[in-house]
Amino acid sequence: MIERRGRTRLHRYQANVVWTGNRGSGTSGYKAYSRDHEARAGRKSTIAGSSDPLFSGDAARWNPEELMIAALAACHQLWYLHLAADAGLIVIAYEDRAEGVMAEEAGGAGQFEQVTLRPCVTVAAGADVDLARRLHEPAHARCFIARSVNFEVRCEPEIVVGEAPPA
Repeated sequence: MIERRGRTRLHRYQANVVWTGNRGSGTSGYKAYSRDHEARAGRKSTIAGSSDPLFSGDAARWNPEELMIAALAACHQLWYLHLAADAGLIVIAYEDRAEGVMAEEAGGAGQFEQVTLRPCVTVAAGADVDLARRLHEPAHARCFIARSVNFEVRCEPEIVVGEAPPA
């Protein structure tokens, strides 16, 4: 749903997170319950979540910290591909190996200190490699997720020249 506030469009998103980790005695003790949960949004595939294994979570499930990093990487990628298409830059592959650093305080509270995006962008032979590198700056500046967090998001791109696109 899109609303307007003057010249600004307001987009609303919904998600449901359902705890599925009651082992029969609820939260009767710290080790008595599972951190398992499911994230759902409309008819999309359910995301199986948990906490980090260091916090008694299931390593086979996504944890909130991984989802945060993935959201930043995906948002940057989508803006980058948009800007590349607008600029006539042919991208033939894109992969990001993003990494985040979270600081945990003595009492258990914590926060991300930084996330580093490491996109490897493969452009078609003959593409403007300098343009390919420069487009990361406006992609970062427009990324909705990066603009919403209170920690540094770095971008260390690698540009690779691939084959010519099919005619």
